[in-house]
Amino acid sequence: MNEYNPHRHAEGTQEDRHPQPHEGTNPPKHTNYFNLSGRTAIVTGGLGLLGQRFCKALADCGAQVAVVDLDQAKVEDFAHELADSYDTYCIGVACDVSDPESVARMVDAVVGQQHHIDILLNNAATKTDNMGEFFAPFETYSLTQWRKVMSVNLDGMFLVAQAVGKWMIEQNTGGSVIQTSSIYGELGPDERIYEGSQYLGMPINTPAVYSASKAGVIGLSKYLATRWAPYGIRVNTLTPGGMESGQNDCFIQKYANRVPLGRMGRPDELTGAVLYLASDASSYVTGHNLIVDGGLHAW
Repeated sequence: MNEYNPHRHAEGTQEDRHPQPHEGTNPPKHTNYFNLSGRTAIVTGGLGLLGQRFCKALADCGAQVAVVDLDQAKVEDFAHELADSYDTYCIGVACDVSDPESVARMVDAVVGQQHHIDILLNNAATKTDNMGEFFAPFETYSLTQWRKVMSVNLDGMFLVAQAVGKWMIEQNTGGSVIQTSSIYGELGPDERIYEGSQYLGMPINTPAVYSASKAGVIGLSKYLATRWAPYGIRVNTLTPGGMESGQNDCFIQKYANRVPLGRMGRPDELTGAVLYLASDASSYVTGHNLIVDGGLHAW
């Protein structure tokens, strides 16, 4: 790794206590900023709509990717696909991010095979199996459903960040943590766009639990950014706008009308942001919320 000076000093100036990128060496060429060769990246939610694209982008830039999701056979198959396509070492590890013991086993498995962790893309999220309950009105939303979503979307973020962060501190070579949020962690939903809108054939909205959990991710990232800065561990949030993923034409058009670029996003349009935050290109960026939403926030 060349992102951080691996030595920390217990005493000395504030500058001494912070690992300095490229200290004592020539900065990398600009064309090499996104080179992740030799770095290990964990991607939770690695089989999801966004997770698969993130894994491919990281592997394409040379990272050794640990694909993390619920199904062991599927994560292994996808890891093999990545390894074959991008000629890099990848593994698949099953993990329920809402279960502390499962998270601990996942980190042990990654360290056991890769020996270090340089990048964490904390990306797992859930809508739960019962979409009717997930999209229920706020006034009748069940506490059980609320807790199911929170257990993954926020508790899972906490558990994975905690377990990986401990290891990054111990290995003492810095690292990059990227946590996925949503524009609805920053903005309230415009209920007008949901009139006549459907997702996979059923009426949709943005549930309060989704907004609350994603807002929590942004707050957690800022907290960890300041706490882990002395160890050279950068923590940032990636906040995507709406992505096309099975919504009907009514929703897509109404959403697009609220976006200056006039359309919903495509998952591949997030990979550049991921590579920026994962790599030396963002070596002086921490505590930031990188919003990729086609300009929706500008209105």
